[in-house]
Amino acid sequence: MTAFLIETADVINRLFRIALENGGSSEGAPGFRPQYGEGFYAAYARDPDGNKLAFVCYDARKPFAP
Repeated sequence: MTAFLIETADVINRLFRIALENGGSSEGAPGFRPQYGEGFYAAYARDPDGNKLAFVCYDARKPFAP
C-alpha cells in the first residue's frame, strides 16, 4: 500500500472519485477514522493493477459533502 498525505478532506474526496472513475475500486470510502485519532480522515482505493492507495489527512475537522 502506498499512502499519500493530503491537506484536506475535500481533496481526498476528489482523489477517491477520480480513482474510481479511472478503473479503480473502493477499499474504504472517504470518511473519518476516529480509531486513528481525532481529525483523521482517509479513503482507500485499489488501482486497476491491484495496488492499494491510501489518501489520508491527520487534521480534518469536519467532513466535506462531495
